[in-house]
Amino acid sequence: MFEVKQIDDKIKWNNFLLNQPTQTGIFLQSAEWLDFQENFGHKIYRLGFADEKNDLKAICGVIQNTLPFGKKYLYIPRGPISAEKVMIDEIKKIAQKDGAMFLKIEPLVEIPLPSLRLVTPVQPKQTLILDLAKSEEELLAAMHEKTRYNIRLAEKKNLILKNESLEDFWKLMEETTARDKFHAHPKKYYESMLEKINGDGKKEMRVELRVAYFENHPVAAAIIGYFGDTVTYLHGASSYEYRNLMAPYFLHWEIIKEAKKLGYKFYDFWGIDEKKWPGVTRFKKGFGGFEINYPGTFDLPINKIWYKIYNLAKKIL
Repeated sequence: MFEVKQIDDKIKWNNFLLNQPTQTGIFLQSAEWLDFQENFGHKIYRLGFADEKNDLKAICGVIQNTLPFGKKYLYIPRGPISAEKVMIDEIKKIAQKDGAMFLKIEPLVEIPLPSLRLVTPVQPKQTLILDLAKSEEELLAAMHEKTRYNIRLAEKKNLILKNESLEDFWKLMEETTARDKFHAHPKKYYESMLEKINGDGKKEMRVELRVAYFENHPVAAAIIGYFGDTVTYLHGASSYEYRNLMAPYFLHWEIIKEAKKLGYKFYDFWGIDEKKWPGVTRFKKGFGGFEINYPGTFDLPINKIWYKIYNLAKKIL
């Protein structure tokens, strides 16, 4: 007899994740990430699929998001982890009881449910991974010639990498969003992330801020996530005024080298898209690596009438 139930044991939860063959991207299902989302105001379901011996066979962290007019939906980032169809069937029942309009699912693998509707992604559908088992020389040799050149150039500019204040990151983020025309999270989102996600980085997720400086001026910054065998580039920003220093190349190369020394297996650049982010994608691909494609983002309507109204409203607005 199998049972889906709430799992409150965070060590047991993360251990299940860390026993998966693929750990890239699953930080979004980590106990620490779910706690962060809960701290930021979301209701969280931590669901486990256990057998008669109470051994976990699958888990799924589910995040409740609110919508106008008192409506809501349930969001599953990079999950469920194993037994996907069974878990979705059970979560659908929870969504019905919860009054959710729909489920939004971003699975690691294809789920054979004909009622799923492909929609606009929340998390990147495609990403780029570096294999940190390679030596520094092998990593450099696999890079685009211009990327290698820019790293060497940046190394001659007396740049310094520090774990520094959120204020310097935020200044760069405001500049970058205005320049590149994209929306950032509120400042308090990054502040909460850095404050709350502070585990050991291997069995618990950890998030760190790295800022590159030139003569005390912040010129590039990145928020980096550490979980399991993977280091993930979560958010970044840079200065246009100091663009000739090639600071983003220096920043990533230093983080990559440090990740190797700490024993991590992979560096995830977290999102590429030739059409949506051509410049960023070109920058990331310059480092080499291999690509991973996820199935996509899917909606599973629960209240079909309200879901139809919701989609019509999105088109109008």
